[in-house]
Order: sequence, then C-alpha cells, then structure tokens
Amino acid sequence: MTPAERRAGASLAAIFALRMLGLFLILPVFSVHAHHLPGGDNLTLVGLAIGAYGLTQAFLQMAYGVASDRFGRKPVIVFGLVLFVIGSAVAAVAGDIGTVIAGRVLQGAGAISAAVTALAADLTRDQHRTKVMAMIGSSIGLVFALSMVAAPILYNVIGMSGIFWLTAVLAAAAIGVVLYVVPAAPPVPRAPTGLFGEVFRDGQLMRLNVGVFVLHLIQTAMWVMVPAALVSGANLPLPEHWKVYLPAVLLSFAAMVPAVIAAERRNLMKQVFGAAVALLVVVQAGLFAFGQSAVTLGLWLTLFFVAFNVLEAILPSWISKVAPAHAKGTALGLYNTLQSIGLFLGGTLGGWLAEHFGSGAVNLVCGVLAVIWLLLVASMNPPARRVTPASAAH
Repeated sequence: MTPAERRAGASLAAIFALRMLGLFLILPVFSVHAHHLPGGDNLTLVGLAIGAYGLTQAFLQMAYGVASDRFGRKPVIVFGLVLFVIGSAVAAVAGDIGTVIAGRVLQGAGAISAAVTALAADLTRDQHRTKVMAMIGSSIGLVFALSMVAAPILYNVIGMSGIFWLTAVLAAAAIGVVLYVVPAAPPVPRAPTGLFGEVFRDGQLMRLNVGVFVLHLIQTAMWVMVPAALVSGANLPLPEHWKVYLPAVLLSFAAMVPAVIAAERRNLMKQVFGAAVALLVVVQAGLFAFGQSAVTLGLWLTLFFVAFNVLEAILPSWISKVAPAHAKGTALGLYNTLQSIGLFLGGTLGGWLAEHFGSGAVNLVCGVLAVIWLLLVASMNPPARRVTPASAAH
C-alpha cells in the first residue's frame, strides 16, 4: 500500500475504534447495572437500551450514505459524531432506564458508518481494499474485545455514568481525527437517480446485507445474556469477567489474522467467509448445550470472537468491491442500515426471548438465523479481483 493508503486505513480505523469502543463498553456491564435503575428489572427494556442506538441508525444510515455521495464524506461524518456526543451526554445523566434508552437513540442518530466505509473505498485501490477494510473491521473487533476486558474494571472505578462520559470524550476525539488526520477526500462522482433500485436489485449485495444483519443481531442478543451467565452460572463477579474475556480475545486474534491474510492473498474470500459463518452456528449450538461453566463459556466466546473478527474484516470489503462506483455510499448505507437493524433487534429480541423463554431460546434463534445465512453464502460468487494503478490511490 502507498503511504496515503496506510494513513487512510489507520485514521479511519481509529474513527471507528473511538466511536465503537464507547458503544461496546456498555455491553458487558449494562444488563447487570440496569437492576439499580428504575425500570431496569424488565429484561425487554434492558435489551432495548442495549440495542436502541441501532434503531435510529437503521432509519438514518441510508440517508447518511446518500448524503455523503452528494455532499462529501467528511461533513457528514463530523455531523454524525456531534450527535453521538450529545446522545452520550444524555445517557450519562440518566436516572432511569427510559432516559438511558433516549440517550442511546440519540447516539444512534450519529449514523456515520456508511460514510466512513465509503471514504475508505474512495481512498484505496481495489487490490488493497480488503487490507484497509480489515484494518477497520479488526479495529471494531479489537475494541469490542477490549471493551469486554475493560468495561468491568471501568465500571468498578467510574460507574455507568463515567463510561457514558468517556464515550462522549472518545467521539469528540474522533472529530479531531476526521478534521486533521484523515487524508483529503477525492471528489465524489455525481450520483445519478435510481440508486436505491439499483442497489436493491443486486442479489449479491443483498445477500451480504442479510449477513451483516444476522451477525450484529447475534452479537447484541448474546450480550443480553453473557454477563448474567458469567455471574450466575459461572459464579464470576462482574469485575472479574476480564479473566474470561482477555484469553478469549487474544486467542481469537491469533486465529483471525492468518484467516484474513489467506482470504486476500490466496483468493479464498468465499471459503474463509463461509467457514466463519459455519463457526457461528457451532458457537450457538455449543452455548445452547454446554454454555454453563466459566471454561465452556470461555471456549464458545473465543470461537465467537474468531468468527466475528473475520466477518467484520471481510464483509465491508466485499460490499465495496461489488457495489457500483457511483453508488458506494448508497450501497454501504443500505449495508449499515441492515447492520443497525440487527443491532436493535438483537438487543430487543434477545431481552424478550430471555424474559419469556429463557437464555436457551436466544441461542436457538441465533443458531437458526446463522444456518439461513450459511445457506445464502453457498449461493454467492466471490468478488472478482481487479488491479488498479497506484496513481489511482492519490
């Protein structure tokens, strides 16, 4: 990669990391903390608080993607991050579960993912895009893993309010990265009319969109139950959950890196992708049947992190490779819309299933969805490899 491509990848990954760290930090602790809030004994509301930011993202990702195609990527990204800071502040001062939900909804109004990934596609050549998307996807996986380890410790030191204030500070830092570190964006081709129809009619894109929906639904649904399972089933106090998360994270990254390299260098994207989806099926089956002790939970979480990190690296790269050049923002807007709906429904559905049918129902539904996704992957074609001259990266 050229120096400009490396700078673009690192800075855009940092924006994702700073924003997503704040979002993920609540996952390992909120379902336990919520019992101290008025209304927090209702698991459906707890799940809604966990997934609520996905609701407004679902409504706005497409609009942000289209806006970035028409008005440029950076202004849209900064606007979204400002809204995210406001939502974090609202959640920080919340005294009940309803106000937390309102703050999370405002956080979701900063729906910048489509604009950021479209900017990454603008700034990189096709043959290096998987590497850059892997940097972004890996940053998401890394901060997700870091949040699993750090959140119980931070919660013990600064509390839930402090975590939300930290989230606001991290988002403000991301604004600085956008303005002063990210390379200048190239001109965006004027988007023609009919972009929505063009993207919706593309079967390859829609299969990938279904995939990101399933992945993030599973992610948030699991974390309605995992912290409580470690407390009640594994007899592990909340501040000690890092003892399970940290080895799971380190082992998962050791497995993820060679998988992503093989997908790119050996042209095995579909095979690696399919194996990661199959691993999600195995994880849900394992949690359903053998997910009671700290050891077994650690095993299934390690395998989940492997699958999640691989898929987070490959999915946006695949989308950017097959999307029309003039509609990348729109295509990534739809992709991130489905991702956000998955985040919202994962928290809400996971909480509702757990409250009415128990934790096993959460794993069963997630497993069925992963099987459906695996069947869709079997009918997909791998993206064609194209080589772009180095001058196109500048």
